[in-house]
Formats: sequence, structure tokens, C-alpha cells
Amino acid sequence: MDQFVPNGGSSRLGNLDEKSKAIIVELQHDGRKSYSAIGKSVGLSEAAVRQRVSRLIDSGVMEIVAVTDPLSLGFARQAMVGLKVRGDISAVAERLHDYDEIDYLVVTAGSFDLLVEIVCESDRHLIEFVNEELRSIDAVVDTELFMYLSLEKQKYNWGTR
Repeated sequence: MDQFVPNGGSSRLGNLDEKSKAIIVELQHDGRKSYSAIGKSVGLSEAAVRQRVSRLIDSGVMEIVAVTDPLSLGFARQAMVGLKVRGDISAVAERLHDYDEIDYLVVTAGSFDLLVEIVCESDRHLIEFVNEELRSIDAVVDTELFMYLSLEKQKYNWGTR
């Protein structure tokens, strides 16, 4: 019987069997790899791989996306913004979810309460977004902008544990 346990326990990956983990690793290396080829690599039928991938996606364990180069698509500016927040950090994070400019948002411990990665079309767009959106939130008491000069490494194939 096909063994797959999504979203169990404290760690989503903690309850996946080795076959499901192997499928994830295969897709991290090549998200376009066929189910047939994955099946040969992990010892399952094409149908079983298709079913597992569907469940991994539906359960939120993974998603399959095209990773692009923002510069190639006309987004000239990327930056990480550190935010210091007064009050409920989760409320501010929730408010930030809807901005298209934000592609990465984490609650942190340390100098900043939130780290927000933003992608903008221009310097003007960047400064307008920071001033008119981020800094206009009452609970945001300080921002620090880290402009990206060069993206040296970005990877998505860290595997599973």
C-alpha cells in the first residue's frame, strides 16, 4: 500500500516515507522531470509518483514553480528590508501578505522582527513602496534597506531530512 502521511506531527517532512522524500529530491533537481523518470529513480510506478506528487502539493508540503531572474523580466531592483515592529508582529506580517512586491516574508529573532524581500521595477518604485507602504504602517517603528547589488547564489535543492 502507498504510504504517505501529510502534515502529521510537528514537522511536515518528519512523517514522509523515504519514497516521498526521494520524489521531492528528484523534483528539486529538475521540476520538469517526468513522473515516469522519477518512478524509475525511486522505484515506483508512474501512477504512484503522480498520486504522491498530487498529495504533496495538496497538503502544502511542496509546490512546483518556475524560478525566474527578476532582472530578465524587467524588475530592476531587489532589496531585503528589516522591519522593527511595535506590538503584534503577526498582525503586521499578515498585513504584508497581500503586496505583490513582497516575495519573501519571515518573522525573525534578533535586530529585526521581520525580514521582507521586495522586487520592484525601478528605484522610484522601490522608494515609493518603502515610504508609502512599509513605513506607513503604524506598528512599523524602523526600517533598514539592504539593496541587492549582485545575486551570487540562490538554490532550492536542499533535499530532505
